[in-house]
Amino acid sequence: MKKFLKVLAIIFSVFVGFILLFALYINFSSLPVYEVNPLPVQVSHDSLAVQQGRKIVETVCYTCHKGSDERLSGAMISQPESGLGEIWSANITKHSTLGTGRYSDGELAHMLRTGINREGRYIGPFMLFPYISDEDLAAVIAYLRSDSPITQPSEVSRPKPDYSFIAKALFKLGAFKPLPAPEQEILAPSANDKMAYGKYLSTAVYACFECHSKSFETNDILQPEQSEGYFAGGNPIEDRDFNIVYSANLTPSRESGIGNWTKEDFTVAIRQGLRPDSRLLNEMMPRFALLSDEEIDAIWTYLRSLPAVESEAIAGLQ
Repeated sequence: MKKFLKVLAIIFSVFVGFILLFALYINFSSLPVYEVNPLPVQVSHDSLAVQQGRKIVETVCYTCHKGSDERLSGAMISQPESGLGEIWSANITKHSTLGTGRYSDGELAHMLRTGINREGRYIGPFMLFPYISDEDLAAVIAYLRSDSPITQPSEVSRPKPDYSFIAKALFKLGAFKPLPAPEQEILAPSANDKMAYGKYLSTAVYACFECHSKSFETNDILQPEQSEGYFAGGNPIEDRDFNIVYSANLTPSRESGIGNWTKEDFTVAIRQGLRPDSRLLNEMMPRFALLSDEEIDAIWTYLRSLPAVESEAIAGLQ
Protein backbone atom coordinates (compact mmCIF):
# COMPACT_ATOMS: atom_id res chain seq x y z
CA MET A 1 0.00 0.00 0.00
CA LYS A 2 2.83 2.39 0.90
CA LYS A 3 4.54 1.64 -2.39
CA PHE A 4 1.32 2.37 -4.26
CA LEU A 5 0.88 5.68 -2.43
CA LYS A 6 4.49 6.59 -3.16
CA VAL A 7 4.01 5.90 -6.87
CA LEU A 8 0.76 7.86 -6.80
CA ALA A 9 2.53 10.79 -5.12
CA ILE A 10 5.27 10.73 -7.77
CA ILE A 11 2.71 10.69 -10.58
CA PHE A 12 0.81 13.56 -8.96
CA SER A 13 4.02 15.56 -8.50
CA VAL A 14 4.97 15.05 -12.14
CA PHE A 15 1.49 16.11 -13.22
CA VAL A 16 1.59 19.25 -11.06
CA GLY A 17 5.08 20.02 -12.34
CA PHE A 18 3.90 19.68 -15.92
CA ILE A 19 0.98 22.03 -15.25
CA LEU A 20 3.30 24.59 -13.68
CA LEU A 21 5.74 24.41 -16.59
CA PHE A 22 2.87 24.76 -19.05
CA ALA A 23 1.53 27.79 -17.15
CA LEU A 24 4.99 29.38 -17.10
CA TYR A 25 5.32 28.78 -20.85
CA ILE A 26 1.94 30.35 -21.56
CA ASN A 27 2.50 33.34 -19.31
CA PHE A 28 6.11 34.24 -20.02
CA SER A 29 7.15 32.98 -23.45
CA SER A 30 6.89 35.28 -26.45
CA LEU A 31 3.81 35.33 -28.65
CA PRO A 32 4.16 33.69 -32.06
CA VAL A 33 5.78 35.68 -34.87
CA TYR A 34 4.59 35.14 -38.44
CA GLU A 35 6.01 35.88 -41.85
CA VAL A 36 4.98 39.20 -43.37
CA ASN A 37 4.13 38.95 -47.06
CA PRO A 38 2.84 42.28 -48.41
CA LEU A 39 -0.05 41.76 -50.80
CA PRO A 40 -0.27 43.31 -54.25
CA VAL A 41 -2.82 46.12 -54.15
CA GLN A 42 -3.68 48.86 -56.61
CA VAL A 43 -4.71 51.93 -54.62
CA SER A 44 -6.45 54.71 -56.49
CA HIS A 45 -6.65 58.06 -54.74
CA ASP A 46 -9.43 59.52 -56.86
CA SER A 47 -12.46 61.04 -55.16
CA LEU A 48 -14.72 58.02 -55.72
CA ALA A 49 -12.25 55.62 -54.11
CA VAL A 50 -11.64 57.93 -51.16
CA GLN A 51 -15.38 58.39 -50.64
CA GLN A 52 -15.94 54.63 -50.67
CA GLY A 53 -13.11 54.18 -48.19
CA ARG A 54 -14.54 56.91 -46.00
CA LYS A 55 -17.86 55.08 -45.87
CA ILE A 56 -16.20 51.90 -44.61
CA VAL A 57 -13.64 53.45 -42.25
CA GLU A 58 -16.02 55.91 -40.60
CA THR A 59 -18.69 53.24 -40.19
CA VAL A 60 -16.56 50.28 -39.12
CA CYS A 61 -13.10 51.36 -37.95
CA TYR A 62 -13.95 54.66 -36.26
CA THR A 63 -16.13 52.96 -33.64
CA CYS A 64 -13.12 51.34 -31.95
CA HIS A 65 -10.26 53.56 -33.14
CA LYS A 66 -11.80 56.92 -32.22
CA GLY A 67 -9.48 58.70 -29.81
CA SER A 68 -10.12 61.61 -27.46
CA ASP A 69 -8.73 63.89 -30.17
CA GLU A 70 -11.56 62.76 -32.51
CA ARG A 71 -8.98 61.18 -34.81
CA LEU A 72 -8.20 57.53 -35.50
CA SER A 73 -5.68 57.62 -32.67
CA GLY A 74 -7.01 54.63 -30.74
CA ALA A 75 -8.68 53.97 -27.41
CA MET A 76 -8.91 51.32 -24.71
CA ILE A 77 -11.25 48.60 -25.92
CA SER A 78 -10.66 45.99 -23.20
CA GLN A 79 -9.97 46.61 -19.52
CA PRO A 80 -7.20 44.84 -17.55
CA GLU A 81 -9.74 42.81 -15.59
CA SER A 82 -11.58 41.61 -18.69
CA GLY A 83 -11.20 38.14 -20.15
CA LEU A 84 -8.65 39.23 -22.74
CA GLY A 85 -6.70 41.71 -20.63
CA GLU A 86 -5.89 45.36 -21.34
CA ILE A 87 -6.12 46.09 -25.06
CA TRP A 88 -5.95 49.42 -26.86
CA SER A 89 -6.95 49.94 -30.45
CA ALA A 90 -4.00 51.24 -32.43
CA ASN A 91 -3.21 54.71 -33.69
CA ILE A 92 -4.12 54.36 -37.38
CA THR A 93 -3.67 57.99 -38.35
CA LYS A 94 -1.09 58.87 -41.00
CA HIS A 95 1.66 59.40 -38.43
CA SER A 96 4.94 58.26 -39.96
CA THR A 97 6.18 56.31 -36.93
CA LEU A 98 3.18 55.82 -34.64
CA GLY A 99 0.45 55.21 -37.21
CA THR A 100 -0.18 53.73 -40.64
CA GLY A 101 2.37 56.06 -42.22
CA ARG A 102 5.05 53.46 -41.44
CA TYR A 103 3.21 50.82 -43.49
CA SER A 104 3.39 50.29 -47.22
CA ASP A 105 0.09 49.75 -49.03
CA GLY A 106 0.94 46.06 -49.39
CA GLU A 107 1.69 45.70 -45.68
CA LEU A 108 -1.62 47.35 -44.81
CA ALA A 109 -3.49 45.07 -47.18
CA HIS A 110 -1.78 42.01 -45.68
CA MET A 111 -2.62 43.11 -42.13
CA LEU A 112 -6.26 43.84 -42.93
CA ARG A 113 -6.65 40.47 -44.66
CA THR A 114 -4.69 38.20 -42.32
CA GLY A 115 -4.30 40.10 -39.04
CA ILE A 116 -0.48 40.07 -39.21
CA ASN A 117 1.10 43.46 -38.59
CA ARG A 118 4.43 44.58 -40.06
CA GLU A 119 6.27 43.20 -37.00
CA GLY A 120 4.82 39.75 -37.66
CA ARG A 121 2.45 39.81 -34.69
CA TYR A 122 -1.15 38.66 -35.00
CA ILE A 123 -3.47 41.49 -33.98
CA GLY A 124 -6.77 39.62 -34.38
CA PRO A 125 -9.38 38.47 -33.90
CA PHE A 126 -10.53 42.06 -34.40
CA MET A 127 -10.35 44.31 -37.47
CA LEU A 128 -10.09 41.67 -40.18
CA PHE A 129 -11.45 41.84 -43.73
CA PRO A 130 -10.78 38.40 -45.24
CA TYR A 131 -13.53 38.61 -47.88
CA ILE A 132 -13.82 42.30 -48.65
CA SER A 133 -13.30 42.91 -52.36
CA ASP A 134 -9.90 44.04 -53.59
CA GLU A 135 -11.47 47.28 -54.77
CA ASP A 136 -13.08 48.04 -51.41
CA LEU A 137 -9.88 47.11 -49.55
CA ALA A 138 -7.92 49.51 -51.75
CA ALA A 139 -10.53 52.19 -51.02
CA VAL A 140 -10.00 51.73 -47.27
CA ILE A 141 -6.26 52.25 -47.74
CA ALA A 142 -6.90 55.28 -49.96
CA TYR A 143 -9.00 56.89 -47.23
CA LEU A 144 -6.41 56.15 -44.54
CA ARG A 145 -3.92 58.00 -46.77
CA SER A 146 -6.32 60.91 -47.40
CA ASP A 147 -6.45 64.42 -45.96
CA SER A 148 -9.53 63.67 -43.87
CA PRO A 149 -9.47 65.35 -40.42
CA ILE A 150 -9.68 61.98 -38.65
CA THR A 151 -6.65 60.54 -40.44
CA GLN A 152 -4.30 63.44 -39.71
CA PRO A 153 -1.15 62.40 -37.82
CA SER A 154 -1.64 62.05 -34.07
CA GLU A 155 1.27 61.97 -31.63
CA VAL A 156 -0.62 59.58 -29.37
CA SER A 157 1.27 56.37 -28.63
CA ARG A 158 -0.95 53.54 -27.44
CA PRO A 159 0.36 50.80 -25.11
CA LYS A 160 0.98 47.36 -26.49
CA PRO A 161 -1.62 44.79 -25.40
CA ASP A 162 -1.22 43.38 -21.90
CA TYR A 163 -2.97 40.11 -22.58
CA SER A 164 -4.53 37.99 -19.87
CA PHE A 165 -3.38 34.42 -19.27
CA ILE A 166 -6.43 33.17 -21.16
CA ALA A 167 -5.68 35.37 -24.17
CA LYS A 168 -2.03 34.27 -24.20
CA ALA A 169 -3.16 30.65 -24.15
CA LEU A 170 -5.52 31.26 -27.07
CA PHE A 171 -2.69 32.80 -29.09
CA LYS A 172 -0.13 30.12 -28.26
CA LEU A 173 -2.45 27.16 -28.67
CA GLY A 174 -3.61 28.38 -32.08
CA ALA A 175 -7.18 29.37 -31.25
CA PHE A 176 -6.25 32.94 -32.21
CA LYS A 177 -4.21 32.70 -35.39
CA PRO A 178 -3.79 34.57 -38.68
CA LEU A 179 -6.27 34.12 -41.48
CA PRO A 180 -5.06 32.82 -44.84
CA ALA A 181 -4.19 35.41 -47.47
CA PRO A 182 -6.36 35.20 -50.59
CA GLU A 183 -4.90 33.26 -53.49
CA GLN A 184 -6.97 34.97 -56.16
CA GLU A 185 -8.75 38.23 -56.90
CA ILE A 186 -11.79 39.00 -54.73
CA LEU A 187 -14.69 40.73 -56.45
CA ALA A 188 -17.81 42.19 -54.87
CA PRO A 189 -21.14 40.75 -56.06
CA SER A 190 -23.18 42.83 -58.45
CA ALA A 191 -25.46 45.32 -56.73
CA ASN A 192 -28.22 43.99 -59.00
CA ASP A 193 -28.16 40.73 -57.04
CA LYS A 194 -29.66 42.11 -53.84
CA MET A 195 -29.32 38.91 -51.83
CA ALA A 196 -25.66 38.34 -52.64
CA TYR A 197 -24.81 42.02 -52.35
CA GLY A 198 -26.63 42.33 -49.02
CA LYS A 199 -24.80 39.31 -47.64
CA TYR A 200 -21.49 40.75 -48.83
CA LEU A 201 -22.13 44.11 -47.17
CA SER A 202 -23.38 42.66 -43.88
CA THR A 203 -20.63 40.06 -43.51
CA ALA A 204 -17.52 41.01 -45.51
CA VAL A 205 -17.61 44.82 -45.38
CA TYR A 206 -19.55 46.09 -42.38
CA ALA A 207 -19.26 42.84 -40.41
CA CYS A 208 -22.72 43.22 -38.87
CA PHE A 209 -22.77 39.52 -37.99
CA GLU A 210 -19.77 39.88 -35.67
CA CYS A 211 -21.72 41.93 -33.13
CA HIS A 212 -25.17 40.59 -33.95
CA SER A 213 -24.44 36.88 -33.51
CA LYS A 214 -24.28 35.15 -30.14
CA SER A 215 -20.67 35.81 -29.13
CA PHE A 216 -17.35 37.02 -30.49
CA GLU A 217 -15.89 33.79 -29.10
CA THR A 218 -18.06 31.57 -31.31
CA ASN A 219 -18.05 33.71 -34.46
CA ASP A 220 -16.61 32.07 -37.55
CA ILE A 221 -14.89 34.85 -39.50
CA LEU A 222 -14.15 32.63 -42.50
CA GLN A 223 -17.63 31.08 -42.58
CA PRO A 224 -19.93 33.71 -41.04
CA GLU A 225 -23.10 31.66 -41.50
CA GLN A 226 -21.58 28.97 -39.25
CA SER A 227 -21.38 31.45 -36.37
CA GLU A 228 -23.50 30.42 -33.41
CA GLY A 229 -26.71 32.44 -33.25
CA TYR A 230 -26.05 34.00 -36.66
CA PHE A 231 -27.70 37.44 -36.62
CA ALA A 232 -29.87 36.40 -33.65
CA GLY A 233 -28.13 38.85 -31.30
CA GLY A 234 -27.50 38.57 -27.58
CA ASN A 235 -23.77 39.24 -27.83
CA PRO A 236 -22.56 41.03 -24.65
CA ILE A 237 -20.61 44.11 -25.76
CA GLU A 238 -18.84 46.70 -23.63
CA ASP A 239 -19.75 50.30 -24.40
CA ARG A 240 -17.31 53.22 -24.07
CA ASP A 241 -17.85 53.24 -20.30
CA PHE A 242 -17.33 49.45 -20.21
CA ASN A 243 -20.95 48.76 -19.33
CA ILE A 244 -22.45 45.67 -20.94
CA VAL A 245 -25.02 46.12 -23.69
CA TYR A 246 -26.48 43.31 -25.77
CA SER A 247 -26.69 43.20 -29.53
CA ALA A 248 -30.11 42.90 -31.10
CA ASN A 249 -31.71 40.05 -32.95
CA LEU A 250 -31.78 41.08 -36.63
CA THR A 251 -33.65 38.01 -37.89
CA PRO A 252 -37.29 38.39 -39.05
CA SER A 253 -38.65 37.10 -35.72
CA ARG A 254 -41.78 39.08 -34.83
CA GLU A 255 -41.30 38.39 -31.14
CA SER A 256 -37.63 39.15 -30.55
CA GLY A 257 -36.26 40.32 -33.89
CA ILE A 258 -37.16 42.96 -36.45
CA GLY A 259 -39.98 41.03 -38.11
CA ASN A 260 -42.44 43.84 -37.38
CA TRP A 261 -40.20 46.53 -38.82
CA THR A 262 -40.62 48.10 -42.24
CA LYS A 263 -37.70 48.91 -44.51
CA GLU A 264 -38.25 52.56 -43.62
CA ASP A 265 -37.98 51.70 -39.90
CA PHE A 266 -34.72 49.89 -40.59
CA THR A 267 -33.34 52.76 -42.68
CA VAL A 268 -34.03 55.34 -39.97
CA ALA A 269 -32.57 53.03 -37.31
CA ILE A 270 -29.23 52.43 -38.97
CA ARG A 271 -28.81 55.93 -40.39
CA GLN A 272 -30.07 58.01 -37.47
CA GLY A 273 -29.91 55.58 -34.56
CA LEU A 274 -33.63 55.87 -33.87
CA ARG A 275 -35.88 52.87 -33.25
CA PRO A 276 -39.51 52.72 -34.41
CA ASP A 277 -40.55 53.34 -30.78
CA SER A 278 -38.44 56.56 -30.84
CA ARG A 279 -35.78 55.21 -28.48
CA LEU A 280 -32.16 55.92 -29.37
CA LEU A 281 -29.81 53.06 -30.13
CA ASN A 282 -26.71 52.62 -28.00
CA GLU A 283 -23.65 54.54 -29.23
CA MET A 284 -21.84 51.25 -29.89
CA MET A 285 -24.18 50.72 -32.82
CA PRO A 286 -22.52 52.71 -35.63
CA ARG A 287 -24.62 55.19 -37.57
CA PHE A 288 -24.66 54.14 -41.21
CA ALA A 289 -25.45 57.63 -42.45
CA LEU A 290 -23.14 57.32 -45.45
CA LEU A 291 -24.74 54.19 -46.89
CA SER A 292 -26.70 54.59 -50.11
CA ASP A 293 -30.35 53.61 -50.45
CA GLU A 294 -29.19 50.76 -52.69
CA GLU A 295 -26.87 49.38 -50.01
CA ILE A 296 -29.48 49.61 -47.26
CA ASP A 297 -32.06 47.94 -49.50
CA ALA A 298 -29.64 45.07 -50.18
CA ILE A 299 -28.82 44.57 -46.48
CA TRP A 300 -32.53 44.67 -45.63
CA THR A 301 -33.32 42.13 -48.35
CA TYR A 302 -30.66 39.76 -47.02
CA LEU A 303 -31.73 40.07 -43.39
CA ARG A 304 -35.36 39.38 -44.34
CA SER A 305 -34.24 36.15 -46.01
CA LEU A 306 -32.76 34.71 -42.81
CA PRO A 307 -34.65 32.17 -40.69
CA ALA A 308 -36.58 33.83 -37.88
CA VAL A 309 -34.84 32.97 -34.61
CA GLU A 310 -36.48 33.48 -31.24
CA SER A 311 -34.15 34.77 -28.55
CA GLU A 312 -34.39 35.93 -24.97
CA ALA A 313 -35.69 39.44 -24.46
CA ILE A 314 -32.76 41.84 -24.30
CA ALA A 315 -32.35 45.56 -23.92
CA GLY A 316 -33.22 46.62 -27.45
CA LEU A 317 -31.35 47.02 -30.69
CA GLN A 318 -27.71 47.95 -30.30
